Amino acid sequence: MHTPDRYRLIFTHQESGVGVITDEVVVERTDALGPGGNPVYSDPTGILRAEISTAGEVRMLASGGYQSPMVPTAEPLP
Repeated sequence: MHTPDRYRLIFTHQESGVGVITDEVVVERTDALGPGGNPVYSDPTGILRAEISTAGEVRMLASGGYQSPMVPTAEPLP
């Protein structure tokens, strides 16, 4: 199975008084593997890092202290 080079991560959260907010970030595959043995993807800043399995399961990886990242959905990009 082909492993995508890029994904769009879609974060959805409830904002008080505004409703549902959606943020999207494009991440690219790095040379690293995550704890589950799957490729690690990163945004250009290197702050947002995610391990994404071939089934599209996302595991967010903390890149610094005091982070508690939300779990997004992942959409492969061509």
